[in-house]
Amino acid sequence: MGRDLRRNKLLYLMVLPVIVYYVIFDYGPMYGLQIAFKDYSPGSGIWGSPWVGFEHFIQFFDSYYFWRIIRNTLLINVYELIFGFPAPIVLALLLNELRRQAFKRIVQTITYLPHFISIVVVVGMLVDFLARDGVVNQLLSTLGIPSKSYLSEPEWFRFIYVSSGVWQQVGWGSIIYLAALSTIDPSLYEAARVDGAGRWKQMVHVTIPGIMPTVIILLILKMGSMMSVGSEKILLMYNSLTYDTADVISTFVYRKGILEASYSYTTAVGLFNAVIAFSLLIISNSISKRVSETKLW
Repeated sequence: MGRDLRRNKLLYLMVLPVIVYYVIFDYGPMYGLQIAFKDYSPGSGIWGSPWVGFEHFIQFFDSYYFWRIIRNTLLINVYELIFGFPAPIVLALLLNELRRQAFKRIVQTITYLPHFISIVVVVGMLVDFLARDGVVNQLLSTLGIPSKSYLSEPEWFRFIYVSSGVWQQVGWGSIIYLAALSTIDPSLYEAARVDGAGRWKQMVHVTIPGIMPTVIILLILKMGSMMSVGSEKILLMYNSLTYDTADVISTFVYRKGILEASYSYTTAVGLFNAVIAFSLLIISNSISKRVSETKLW
């Protein structure tokens, strides 16, 4: 170990800032998780606050909001898994079939650009486009469809959230699949053509199997985040009228923890969320090891 450290000291020095970052901002805050089991008071501090055991967890499980935020969190993630996860794969496969490089670069640039737009700007665009006098309602009015405020309609929230997320991330997400496609041995395509395979069969029997390990790894990581939804975008999009379908764990923690100062209660909610997410990651990785040779660890 000492010899390896001396021989690769510059490499270890390069990785040191990353280690320090995770220790300070990811592992260090774990010390505060104990307030989930305490009646925390900022005046008394962590050590001075009395232990209450699982009281906050029981309070959360018995609350009116429990099933609502669990349902909303899972449904939004399931919709993103069904529609958002395959979208970059499909785009990468389509781009891979293009032979005109100039047109391919134009399509890539257009699909990459939304990723660099701030979430605040994206939500501002949604508010303007979907307003009662917005572009969408003006177009629909020409078809005889009455205008409505879509962002105030609970039944429309998930569709708007997921579809706008697909639009914003589909191009950026395809980069990793395009990189995986570039590693496929060209001789495999030549062998497929010799066997009489057309473009479609080449994609089915060569291209897709070639990127499948990458797909599985990203799917496992996606399963590990099934209990989390980006709170920033939802906080900007939702309102009291759409809580029934828009309120998720992260926004609930923000409202109760930051706005209402229920620190112990929301720490318990966050810890519960992290345990479920970690369990999903372990389960999905175990299933992947059983059904394929690809695994995260």
